[in-house]
Amino acid sequence: MKKTYFNWSSGKDSALALYKIQQDSTYNLDLLVTTINKDFNRVSMHGIRNELLFKQADSIGINLKTIEFPADVTMDSYSEIMKEAMNSLLEKGYSHTVFGDIFLEDLKAYRDSKLKEVNITGIYPLWKNDTKEVLQEFLGLGFKAITVCVNAKLLGAEFLGRVIDEQFIKDLPDNVDVCGENGEFHTFVFDGPIFKNPIDFSVGEKVLRSYTLHDNDGDNCHQSKKENSNHDTSFWYCDLS
Repeated sequence: MKKTYFNWSSGKDSALALYKIQQDSTYNLDLLVTTINKDFNRVSMHGIRNELLFKQADSIGINLKTIEFPADVTMDSYSEIMKEAMNSLLEKGYSHTVFGDIFLEDLKAYRDSKLKEVNITGIYPLWKNDTKEVLQEFLGLGFKAITVCVNAKLLGAEFLGRVIDEQFIKDLPDNVDVCGENGEFHTFVFDGPIFKNPIDFSVGEKVLRSYTLHDNDGDNCHQSKKENSNHDTSFWYCDLS
């Protein structure tokens, strides 16, 4: 069996990918790895409080390793921190790692290029699956998730704090992928077949946060100031506790 760690985001695609990889006896998966914002003690991008992340890991029953980043991280520092973390995992015998990506070719190419540098192989259980089918399978298996972050350019605050269900899918604009694969929205999974117990939480306030890109595009993590767009710089967040 191949010693494997899982890149856990706390969201729905991660949950389904983890479920699928657990059905494959090829991989000995015994570690979840999550990047967190150390300045705010929250999961990167999703904005989930660390304590809820820890509750997820405890209910899943797999050890969790966190990788800390400052709130204002450049591409160079991101790559350096990640490479150090991956080298540490390689030294512990990990040869494979799993992602919940579905169709973003440039992101997968970036991940694979960085993994190649440390001789770790990336596994993508959901890769190239139809996103409508992915979400239907997620719901059919009994998973439950709530939206915690939405791209303010594409979705309003009314899409925050909503449980993912058939009505949510119907309400999405035509230009939004049903799995939010382009970063349109992020979720927190609180129940499903990978959990021993549902995760208890309460829904708090909704906050709009905007981010300023660096003048040097090389410092921006997977974003470009030259595009003159707030597509990836303004987000609504729903606080869970």
